[in-house]
Amino acid sequence: MSKVIIFCAPSGSGKSTIINSLMPREELNLSFSVSATTRPPRGQERDGVEYLFMSPEQFREHIADDDFIEFEEVYTDRFYGTLKQQVEKQLAAGQNVIFDVDVHGGVRLKEYFGDRALSLFIQPPSIDELRRRLEGRATDAPEVIEQRLDRAAYELSFAPRFDRIVINDNLEKAKAEAYELISAFLNI
Repeated sequence: MSKVIIFCAPSGSGKSTIINSLMPREELNLSFSVSATTRPPRGQERDGVEYLFMSPEQFREHIADDDFIEFEEVYTDRFYGTLKQQVEKQLAAGQNVIFDVDVHGGVRLKEYFGDRALSLFIQPPSIDELRRRLEGRATDAPEVIEQRLDRAAYELSFAPRFDRIVINDNLEKAKAEAYELISAFLNI
């Protein structure tokens, strides 16, 4: 039976790097969840591949029909969500579906899938280290970094609600730990 892997972490924790190290591992048979969004496609993004693109009105119709496992209105009319039918289609195809979501979405997905899901929280060793990483990226203005750090403190309060916490104080060790946890969960 296919299963669900949920990843959550504050920005700068190394979550995307860890996920990207797992995706090519054929024995895990991982496939990204294809989320729905009302934002326009960026660059080479294709409908049904990276996201399911829809209008705010279409998204609201799906909300009214209780079609989402979880969703969030990030800004006015800027929605992101996980459609039940899309995930069930991926699971039925034999894929283990991987989610990269915010803490609220992670908690809702775990509640929905129960024992069929493994929820992992990737945690930085400290807020100071997280600050150093975000500043080292040199991709965000100082005020954006402060917003991310404020958000991180809030998100860290959710860590105990996840099945396992992986502390990323050493990237190679964190990648190996995530792989071991997922392998054990998938009985590989």
